[in-house]
Amino acid sequence: MEIQDKMIEATKEIFSSMVMMEVSVNKIMEEHGPLTDTITGMIGLAGTHKGILAVHFPYSVAMAITSSFLMMDVEEVNEDVHDAVGEIANMLGGNVKTILSEKGRDIDLSLPSTISGSQYNFQSDKQVEKVIIEFGTGNGTFMVEMDLET
Repeated sequence: MEIQDKMIEATKEIFSSMVMMEVSVNKIMEEHGPLTDTITGMIGLAGTHKGILAVHFPYSVAMAITSSFLMMDVEEVNEDVHDAVGEIANMLGGNVKTILSEKGRDIDLSLPSTISGSQYNFQSDKQVEKVIIEFGTGNGTFMVEMDLET
């Protein structure tokens, strides 16, 4: 699938250039269970295609990424972590918009938002086509998910 390949390319590029961290693809998934001790950054997509782009980081990975991104030690999930995760979602959202717009689709992005918790479900109440990619870092794994209404 072309979108999947471009999501992988965009994620690797953003992490390499902005976060100063190399990531690799672990696996492609269609579903994931409840998220535990995780922070999710998300961007809504509206227009000819509707959906959501989300990045799910376990707390330990989110702190490591934030430390690398901001070049400072981060030892708790705080406002800096939420801001960094939201900014990563925003950058990925911009790339996804470009990918989808290349196909003549007009898409608007929402502002990034984040949620976190000890356990929560992340799922759409609509019929969506899901692309979930699990990436590995030296600090653990995270997922990039795109749900597009079908």
